[in-house]
Amino acid sequence: MPFRKQSRSIARELALLTVSQIKGKPDKLEKEELDNLVLTAVRTLTTEVQDILEVAAAETKRGEERLLSSQTRANNLDSSRAMIRDAIKLAQAAINRLGTAAELPEFVQLTNKEQVREYAIEIVTTVTSHRQEIETHIEEALVAWQFNRLPKIDRDILRIAVAEMLFLDIPVKIAINEAVELGKRYSDDDGFRFINGVLRKVSDRLKKENLIKQ
Repeated sequence: MPFRKQSRSIARELALLTVSQIKGKPDKLEKEELDNLVLTAVRTLTTEVQDILEVAAAETKRGEERLLSSQTRANNLDSSRAMIRDAIKLAQAAINRLGTAAELPEFVQLTNKEQVREYAIEIVTTVTSHRQEIETHIEEALVAWQFNRLPKIDRDILRIAVAEMLFLDIPVKIAINEAVELGKRYSDDDGFRFINGVLRKVSDRLKKENLIKQ
């Protein structure tokens, strides 16, 4: 993955974690405050490494216990197979988590790159400066939903994507795809699909109004 693309993706995640910390009136944020918020976001990512490793260890232990149970307590062949399948699933989950943990140190290191932090702060500044306009466009695309009743993480992901489309000259396809990836990481199982659907409606409306490029 080219560093420029990777750095932008990291900046978006950093911005998401930063936006979620903002309290009070966002239009009065100082540069120093933003820097401190970004630093807190980096620390959050660092802590995540340890959390993932702990969960992976727990899943590995559970898998081991299931395998032992299949040998000592299984009443028949079918129950033994079921326990082994469960153990394999737990082991696979642990492997996946360890894979994520292995990538995070590099991820955290890249958050210290100047261009990453600059774009993260640019996103946060844009979202906070144009918050009302951004939210209005999102609300117009919602059907049978109220923006303020959406999960906070979904609202922040939507805000960032629309900010990129409208004010940061990011192609619609990239803004939506990156938002979906954030949804997969931070929202629930249905969240990223919901985010995808809303943003496509937002982009269609913005194109019709000639507010973004076709």
